[in-house]
Amino acid sequence: MMSNGAMTIAEFRALAEFRYRIRIYLNGGEEAARKAGLEPQQYLLLLALRGLPAGREASIRELAERLQLRHHSVVELVDRLERRQLLRRERSRTDKRQVILHLTPRGEKILTRLARQRISELRTSAPALVRSLTAVIRSTQPPKARRARSGITPAD
Repeated sequence: MMSNGAMTIAEFRALAEFRYRIRIYLNGGEEAARKAGLEPQQYLLLLALRGLPAGREASIRELAERLQLRHHSVVELVDRLERRQLLRRERSRTDKRQVILHLTPRGEKILTRLARQRISELRTSAPALVRSLTAVIRSTQPPKARRARSGITPAD
């Protein structure tokens, strides 16, 4: 966005449309989680656990960072998921103070079913999401960058 000037109506509209498209997708995920018997945050924790980047340990701290939640909130989520036998805790082999989380087969089954549904939905909604993101990016580029991308050069 232009840091020294007012925003245009096109910028506001593009940003609002992009946020709307994201919310549609996220609301669908929350609804799917509830239909599967999970709270949305529980689904997101299972997804974050299963989808951790290579080389990252599934600690409470790591998941709190990935979910952008406080440590104690993740502990509460883990407690509930462990009671439902969707994940289990294990002491780290290298640091006995640290707890590492693992999906159980039951947790893996529920997560896989939900993730497949969400990917299918994303395949459907992706074109509108991409169009709206593209509109945001284009509306917020300075005129010089738009001309360069389009091949238009200012007259000498």
